[in-house]
Amino acid sequence: MRKGNGKAIMVLVLFVGIIILLFISFLSFTKSSEEQAAEAVHQFYKLEQKGTFSESWEMFHPQMQQKFEKSHYLQDRPHVFMNHFGVDTYTYTISDPTEVQDWSMESGVEPIDRAFLFKVYKTYKGKYGNFTIVQDVYTAEVQGEWSILWDYNK
Repeated sequence: MRKGNGKAIMVLVLFVGIIILLFISFLSFTKSSEEQAAEAVHQFYKLEQKGTFSESWEMFHPQMQQKFEKSHYLQDRPHVFMNHFGVDTYTYTISDPTEVQDWSMESGVEPIDRAFLFKVYKTYKGKYGNFTIVQDVYTAEVQGEWSILWDYNK
């Protein structure tokens, strides 16, 4: 056995170990589609809680943006939920996601190949007492970003 072989084997083992560690690190930092979709729902409702409706409107899927003019949404959303209910904010929880295929937010619009359904529970404490609203919220990926949709099917 030559003297240099031991060093070469150690370098090779070290190199393979580093490659394995990098691969494991990559896998642990890469989030699943479900996790990314859940983060989008959380981000949307955190923006709504803060009253930054302009930013939350930007998170809507293009089909939703066509449904609401931005200026109308910015006026109507806080008016209905905050002013009428007599609350400043709310708390919320979301369910685990359920994957759905070929889903449409309403009849007559193009179906979305793959979406995730979340049940969102928003709890208000206001002048009319405490109450919780449950809403089905869908997420779909558009150009690498997760967007928000609501269900309008009858």
